[in-house]
Amino acid sequence: MNHTTNQAVLQSLGWNEHFANLFVPYAEQGYSVGRITLEHKRIYRLLSEHGELLGEVTGKLRYEATGREDYPAVGDWVVITARPEERKASIHAVLPRKSKFSRKVAGDSIEEQIVAANVDTVFLVNALNNDFNIRRMERYLILAWESGANPVIVLSKADLCDNLEQRIAEVESVAIGVPVHVVSAERGEGLEQLAPYLGRGQTVALMGSSGVGKSTLINKLSKEERQRVSGVREGDDRGRHTTTHRELFQLPDGALMIDTPGMRELQLWEADEGFRGAFDDIEQLAAACRFNDCQHGREPGCAVLAAIEDGSLEKARFDSYLKLQRELAHLARKENARLAAAEKDKWKKINMQMRSKKPKR
Repeated sequence: MNHTTNQAVLQSLGWNEHFANLFVPYAEQGYSVGRITLEHKRIYRLLSEHGELLGEVTGKLRYEATGREDYPAVGDWVVITARPEERKASIHAVLPRKSKFSRKVAGDSIEEQIVAANVDTVFLVNALNNDFNIRRMERYLILAWESGANPVIVLSKADLCDNLEQRIAEVESVAIGVPVHVVSAERGEGLEQLAPYLGRGQTVALMGSSGVGKSTLINKLSKEERQRVSGVREGDDRGRHTTTHRELFQLPDGALMIDTPGMRELQLWEADEGFRGAFDDIEQLAAACRFNDCQHGREPGCAVLAAIEDGSLEKARFDSYLKLQRELAHLARKENARLAAAEKDKWKKINMQMRSKKPKR
């Protein structure tokens, strides 16, 4: 395969000048590059100029990794030594990410879980049925703004909604400046609105809780039955969870899509910028308060309280703002403690290495 063909293959996977510049030092050493499409217990499926390969991280990369975020994630570009005859590859490094959608891992552990990497657009899929939840949408918006990708709200299952205009208004009140598109994948309605985000080489990630219709949407966009779809559960109007893993694949028109399992528990990760982006309306009100340290309690001249009183700001949204702010502050305290412990372990490891190399008398 010649150089021009190689570049065409990589560009079809989302390769561009940004990543090419990052790869220069590795290219000079004779390495190849691939993009992670699937992860399964530290075994990675990736696409490259050599086709599809199964990759494993090298011992050096594993040794130098300080946490989960240092390992490849779906959507990552990785530096590899390819063994095409075996359909395998060794993964030496992860190229710096252009964007990443992260959450805290489920449970008590304070670790980052990268759900999708190097994404251009995040489709935040929300169903217009009994599972519609504005507060959950705020959580997704925080992490989407923090990711570095462009958030887009996709309101699915429009055929099950009797109060469409009201729902759209509710969404627009919290998704300020974010495009909102209403679709019914079941009926094939509204899908043409998504076409501008699905250009050749563009990467789109689908995020949303279980049963919001991501799999049906993917099948319609793929023009094939790529994902298994289960029916709606009786009693709560929710679809059954069908996607069990994160996976990147190509659509017929050349875009790349990352499907993700539904996330009932979406715990926030470091998201200062994302928080400000998701609650820009309240942040602007707070900047207009008489006192710089206003706590928006009973202080005179509080613009936030005035907005709640005149109805321009819903109290439920402000309560959500305070709750998520406290959650992020609590996470930051625990993360600082974890980083301090990791730094201590790092220097302990370095000291042990130095002592082992010290000549014996």
